[in-house]
Amino acid sequence: MLLRFRVQSSSPSQSSPDSSPHWCRPEERSALLDFKSTTNFLEYCFGTPRPIIKTWKESKDCCLWEGIKCDKVKGQVIGLDLSRNCLEANLTTTSSLFHLEKLQSLNLSRNYFHYPNISFGFNRWKSLRNLNLSASTYFDGSLPVDEIFLLLKLISLDLSYNYGLLLDNIKFQMLVHNLTELRFLILDSMNMSLVVPSSLLNLTSSLEHLSLSSCNLQGNFPNQVFQLPSLHLLDLSYNSHLGGNLPESNQSSTLEYLNLANTSFSGELPYSIGNLKLLQELNLDGCQFYGSIPGSLANLTKITQLDFSSNHLRGQIPNVFGKMHKRTNLKLDANNFGGEIPSSIFNLTNLTLLSISSNKLLGRIPSWLISLPYLSYLNLQNNYLTGPIDHVEMPNLFLQEVCLSNNEISGSLPSSFFDLVYLTRVDLSSNNLTGTITSDMLSKLVDLEDLDLSNNSLLSLSNNGTAVNYSFLPSLLSLTFSSCNIHKFPSFLRKAEKLQELDISKNKISGQIHKWEIEGMSSLYYLNLSYNYLTGIDLFGFGNLKTVDLRSNLLQGSLPILSITWDSMLELLISGNKLTGEIPSSYCNFTSLRVLVLANNRLGGKIPECLGNVGVLNVLDLQMNKFHGRIPNLFDKNNPLITLHLNGNRLEGILPRSLVNCSVLEILDVGNNNLNDTFPHWLGVLPSLKVLILRSNRFHGAINDSMPTFYFPQLRIIDVSQNDFMGLLPSNYFKILKVVKGSERELVRILKIFTAIDFSSNQFHGLIPDELVELNSLLLLNLSHNSLNGQIPSSLGKLAELESLDLSSNKLEDRIPEQLTKLTFLSILNLSHNELVGHIPEGKQFSTFSNDSYIGNSGLCGFPLTKKCEEPRPPSSQFEEEDDSTAIFEWKFALAGYGCGLVLGLSMGYIAFTTGKPWWVVKKVEKYQLKLVGRCNQSHKHRKTEKPKNPTNALE
Repeated sequence: MLLRFRVQSSSPSQSSPDSSPHWCRPEERSALLDFKSTTNFLEYCFGTPRPIIKTWKESKDCCLWEGIKCDKVKGQVIGLDLSRNCLEANLTTTSSLFHLEKLQSLNLSRNYFHYPNISFGFNRWKSLRNLNLSASTYFDGSLPVDEIFLLLKLISLDLSYNYGLLLDNIKFQMLVHNLTELRFLILDSMNMSLVVPSSLLNLTSSLEHLSLSSCNLQGNFPNQVFQLPSLHLLDLSYNSHLGGNLPESNQSSTLEYLNLANTSFSGELPYSIGNLKLLQELNLDGCQFYGSIPGSLANLTKITQLDFSSNHLRGQIPNVFGKMHKRTNLKLDANNFGGEIPSSIFNLTNLTLLSISSNKLLGRIPSWLISLPYLSYLNLQNNYLTGPIDHVEMPNLFLQEVCLSNNEISGSLPSSFFDLVYLTRVDLSSNNLTGTITSDMLSKLVDLEDLDLSNNSLLSLSNNGTAVNYSFLPSLLSLTFSSCNIHKFPSFLRKAEKLQELDISKNKISGQIHKWEIEGMSSLYYLNLSYNYLTGIDLFGFGNLKTVDLRSNLLQGSLPILSITWDSMLELLISGNKLTGEIPSSYCNFTSLRVLVLANNRLGGKIPECLGNVGVLNVLDLQMNKFHGRIPNLFDKNNPLITLHLNGNRLEGILPRSLVNCSVLEILDVGNNNLNDTFPHWLGVLPSLKVLILRSNRFHGAINDSMPTFYFPQLRIIDVSQNDFMGLLPSNYFKILKVVKGSERELVRILKIFTAIDFSSNQFHGLIPDELVELNSLLLLNLSHNSLNGQIPSSLGKLAELESLDLSSNKLEDRIPEQLTKLTFLSILNLSHNELVGHIPEGKQFSTFSNDSYIGNSGLCGFPLTKKCEEPRPPSSQFEEEDDSTAIFEWKFALAGYGCGLVLGLSMGYIAFTTGKPWWVVKKVEKYQLKLVGRCNQSHKHRKTEKPKNPTNALE
């Protein structure tokens, strides 16, 4: 927590009888009681309320009321502190507060006041020196800024956290011009977007505290403000469009606190920064500074908080940090520092926090680092640290959090590591640790709350047979041991009574988990045992479970009947097992269930109609089972379903028309069933539908091409292959799939850039429509196994993102357009079994395709076919080159817009792997799913940022 200067007189203290011998004046007591009678007390307000105004009694001297300060001689009220009273009131000209004309200090912060757009009475407080109106506006009111300018004796003004209120340049200049006595000015979170930074040059030389955080300031900050002779605190943080440089020459010696976090300040750190010898806290997190750290930093001997995170600093960590002897927090995360951890840090005997994550550190973790006597937080995750962790000679009695994940640390953990008995959080995930963590080791960590040892493939966890007392791991809340080498369920965890999250997925646990092994974990609400070899588990007795993940085990028999509170379960995932039978009707009692995934089992019977009544269900995945009968027609109005997977069953009949009530439906997959229906054009009214899979059913008839253009407004993937559709290809639907060029609309998140069309294996005839050229983000196009004729449109060469094109088994004729050589991302091409003739285009991607791409076209010649062309190859200049730069799309920007929610994770992967897709579709979806998972992991509560690829550049 960064140091904040306090406004000295903003909270007047209660007067005592000795300090206020005179009773307060009757007219002022009446004014205060009248104000009390006209206010409302809100039941809910931010912060911890302290409604002291309720304690005011008419029978007592108002100078003795809490929040009131009186003049010691005259008995006049000179101080009023009503902060955090949860008040709601009007401050108009007639407000009785304005009768307190001798007020010197007023604090009305954290209440709800209406400031009408008429004259106030603030100008009556001529003696006011301290005014705090922070977080005190309500609805569409406005602060009385015009009258505050008239309070010429003000030395402290706090107008912060009045969100949305605009302080323009004219009013700001009036403020700094009139209030020449100001020493404290706090305007955090006001809207100062119209204030020109050069106006700050008019600030009074007596200013000691200037806080302008999150004010939307824009432009270049004037360096002269750093030179104000009395300035102790300067906070400009979270003004992302405010830039500048630190002054090269800085004679100021008064600054104690400087916060430029999340601004656009840039350049090299000047040597003159060492002149700020009184500096206690320096925060440059999220700026754009580059270069190395100057040696003059050693002069900052009073520093206690130093944060250089998320810049572009490079080189080795300098030894200057070893000269800082105060209790210090040091953060250097997300830069380009390399080399080994410098031994000079050993001199920081008062170091309390050290965080150098997401850099390019090499070498081993020195044992003395963990032994620093006052270190409480150590974060070195996401580097290139190697070797085993050495024996800890002197266990640190303050160390609480250790984060070393995503390195290359090897060997077993030394037993002395578990002598760090005050640890609360340990993250050693994604390393190369080996050996076994035993229950005896863990039993020493009585304060441990969060342990993550996942992704250490040779690390095991076991009970070593020693008796464990009843208070084993009494504080443990979360244990993650995924992707390790566990062969047996750690039954000793049954005594971890506070355990809430348990993830031991992707291990080698086999057999049955019995009730006695888990019955003590009564607080458990997240259980992930997926990707093991379990044949059974007894889940009775877990009343608080919210998420159960048993995917990809060897579970057999019927679906488990869970003895839990029906309104607690949120996510139930049991796909990829060998479960049989029907879905129990009791599953319809999950009133809070959001995700139900039972895919890839051997379940049968009819889909229970009651599932349509599970009120908050977002994801229903029943694909790859043996369900038969009709899809229940019970989707109520405003149904919250987002994803519906029914692929690979034996369902028949028509699509239920009540699906139109699922107004937020994004993914509908009913492929590989026996559905018999016409094209569901009526689904076109769904505003969010992005994926429509109808493949391998008995859908039939023509696809109406006269639908309004606003139908299917978000559709990005459509697969109607292997049905009985006929007629012309519906060109209007290709127009629907059009994506705006470039990233002007930021491509609005999930799937918007992943466009795919599969109309293969139907009875379509006619020409390939020219409307396809508008799909500038199309990746996959499959029109194979139809009766299409005519030429391959040369305009397909404008589909700059196309990676897979299958036009095989049609009646296409004439030449292959030379323009297709412009498809530089094309990795899969199939033009076989048509009536094409002439030269096969050469160069670029076409040099990578084999004979299989062209077989069954007797008139084709040239590479890669053995048939030579007799006529000369037409010159490439016969077609006009066009600039397609506007259509080219940067994948790295597009992927940043993908959502990382559970819905996408449970849908995109399944579309490819369970629909019988051609292998080229599987390849593409798998590729993008892996990219997505990488991004989602970054947003996990303890996950790492992306590790730099080349540590050798660290010292450049």
